[in-house]
Parts: sequence; C-alpha cells; structure tokens
Amino acid sequence: MKFNLDAFRIQPGKKPNLAKRPTRIDPVYSSKEEYHELLADHVAKLSKLQNILYADNRYAVLLVFQAMDAAGKDSAIKHVMSGVNPQGCQVYSFKHPSATELEHDFLWRTNCWLPERGRIGIFNRSYYEEVLIVRVHPEILEMQNIPHDLTHNGKVWDHRYRSIVSHEQHLHCNGTRIVKFYLHLSKEEQRKRFLDRIDDPNKNWKFSTADLEERKFWDKYMEAYESCLQETSSEDAPWYAVPADDKKNARLIVSRIVLDTLESLNLKYPETSPDRRKELLDIRKRLENPENGK
Repeated sequence: MKFNLDAFRIQPGKKPNLAKRPTRIDPVYSSKEEYHELLADHVAKLSKLQNILYADNRYAVLLVFQAMDAAGKDSAIKHVMSGVNPQGCQVYSFKHPSATELEHDFLWRTNCWLPERGRIGIFNRSYYEEVLIVRVHPEILEMQNIPHDLTHNGKVWDHRYRSIVSHEQHLHCNGTRIVKFYLHLSKEEQRKRFLDRIDDPNKNWKFSTADLEERKFWDKYMEAYESCLQETSSEDAPWYAVPADDKKNARLIVSRIVLDTLESLNLKYPETSPDRRKELLDIRKRLENPENGK
C-alpha cells in the first residue's frame, strides 16, 4: 500500500488552503476484497502493537478526531480499532458541555479522560471544539461565564491555541503521543450522506435538523479549521488532513498513520531479570510434576 503520508500532514505554522486540498484521492485498493484484506492486515498489526504498548507501560497514545458532520469519524474509529483489546483502548465522544463542565476551564473536561500509560485513548471530538464550533458561534462564550475583558479583547482564540499547544507539549513530555485527524469532507459529499441518512430508515436516527442548520456555516467552519490546523499542528502533535469522501481510503490512511506512530515507539515486552527467570523455571518444574508441587 503506497501512501505519501507527509502529503496529509499539516506543517506547523503553515495555513492550509482547505479549498485546494483534495477530499478524494485515487484509492490504494483495487476492489472491495482488497480493501478488506488491507484493513484486516492493519488491524492485526495494531492489535499486536497495542498488546506490547500495554505490557511496555511507558507510553500512552491519544488519537483526536475532528470533522464536519457525516465525515465518517465514528466509522473510522469502529473499523480501524475493531481488533484492539477493549481493555487497552478507550473511546470518548464529547457532546455539549454539562453545567459542571462549564464551571471549569475549557481543557478540564477532556483532561479527565486522558489515556493512562499503556493505553490508547480516542477522542471523538475534543477540546478543539472550543476553537471550532465556539469560534463559529461565539455566543457560546457567554455561556462559559468567562470575564468579559478576556473574551472581548481580540485575543481569545490566540490564547486558546497557545493553551492547547502548551497542553499537548506537556503531555508529550510525559509520554503521551498525540496524533490528530481532520477528516476532510466536501460539502457535496456531505449533502449526499445527509440524503442517504434520510432515505435509509436505519440511518434516520443519525440525522437532525441541527445538522442542516450547521451546514449553513460551512465557509465559517472552513476558516476556523484552517486557523486551528495552522496554529496547533506541531512536530510532537501533528494534524493530518485526511481526504474523507472515500470512507474506505480514509480508514486505510488513518490506520497506516496509527501504525507508524506505534512502530516509532520501539515498543518491547519487559525484560525478565535472571532472578525472575529462575523463579519461573522453578515454578515450571513444580507444574510439570504436580505431586511435587502440592
């Protein structure tokens, strides 16, 4: 499978022109059968590496997914992580903040769900909502009860970007590896997927009139995403803009990036000390001879 993953990576400080970035690229699979074979291979490798990550117990991995509605976040997470042991993988979906969460700073509610060492954490939406949907709908700031002079000084978004970058740098320095995915969907493909959700009774639950209302702010969302990606993609916590009009291709890209991330950690099972090895061999002898091991 040949992907130039650097083509999807957002360079730090460089503003991406999302209108010119592809939402669909040539697929690396030639058939549905080959797609399933490639994804199964990735999932099997991810499962093996996740087991070693858990045993190694030095690193945590945080995967962040952001996108417009119907871009395929849920299905990407479901398919890519399908073979990973649930004990070592935690998925959290962040909706509207609760009253309790609104009483804290904007990073507080996600900090509670950061992955422990040895585990993979997945944020389906995240603290990035605070510089995306809140930027498109700044009236939400009023609900957060932040002092007026801090939200109306023209610097609120710069301050939040700085807080996020510092936060991710802190996590990196403490062993959490962060990879962020923006699933780049075209407006036309979103329209088709909305229609599919309406036409398929089994998908009706996925659609709400609020989705249609948010679609009216498409251009503002693209501006917010461009600024966000520019200001918060870093060497230690990169953003990847993954073409999402082809869900299968998007899943293969995401799984390859996650694999590369885990492989870069040089994970290994803990070494057994000579004393521990001797102890295990003694136990083995007792198990081989049950009469002597009572």
